[in-house]
Amino acid sequence: IPASIYGIVLLFLLLERKVLQVDDIKEVSDFLIFIMPVLFVPAAVGLIDAWGELQASLTAYVTIIIVVTLIVMIVTGRITQWFLHNQNEKET
Repeated sequence: IPASIYGIVLLFLLLERKVLQVDDIKEVSDFLIFIMPVLFVPAAVGLIDAWGELQASLTAYVTIIIVVTLIVMIVTGRITQWFLHNQNEKET
């Protein structure tokens, strides 16, 4: 599991448990969102560098990307619905 996933889960838990407040991380979050395009440059350069090898399997890669994106969207939607449903039950 990538370290970024651990970080996101840890951040979520800290926010959920009210250890951190949104105001505490807003400035850093805004900065990271502002510089986010720069963070993709090394990955883009790596893709350009490996274009010769990728070109042969481009159709397979695009298909996999589309299928996985759809799966992630569906799972994220279901989890969000589950959280909202549980939150509504707690409020009533």
